[in-house]
Amino acid sequence: MKTLVIVAHPNLDQSRVNKAWMNRLQQEENVTVHNLYAQYPTFEIDAEKEQQLLLEHDRIVLQFPFYWYSTPALLKQWQDVVLAYGFAYGSEGNKLHGKEFMLAISSGGPAEAYQAGGYNRYSMSELTRPLQATANLSGMHFLPSFLLQGMMKLTEERLQESTEAFAAYVTNPTLHN
Repeated sequence: MKTLVIVAHPNLDQSRVNKAWMNRLQQEENVTVHNLYAQYPTFEIDAEKEQQLLLEHDRIVLQFPFYWYSTPALLKQWQDVVLAYGFAYGSEGNKLHGKEFMLAISSGGPAEAYQAGGYNRYSMSELTRPLQATANLSGMHFLPSFLLQGMMKLTEERLQESTEAFAAYVTNPTLHN
């Protein structure tokens, strides 16, 4: 199975987590790592090129830091441009049907902040509903998200553990359900 990991971090050089995840995944066979901010610094996305990448892969992973309860701006732009009518949805928009789709999210706040009664009041699953709905609309199978939360207190040991766990999950999510 070929996996496409779309990395969307506007300050990747300053990121501990997303940079470590990306670097680790580049060592995997059958995994294509695609850094959106490096590819499109002016936000002018080549829809045909991106659609072709999607067609060439069986599993699509969106990797990003959680920004204001959503994705970074370029990833939203990517969705708007690439997941077009007639390609990802609509009467003939079946090009992504049957593909696997997952999210890999890092957040500054701890896991307990993302739940009923927590600081943010909603779970990550609730907050990522629009992306789950995108998978549904485009006929993709939504897999459980890979989350690493609490960046403010992240130890180097925990970062390394998450990096290896992420690589294992991306390459074989059925072992981790």
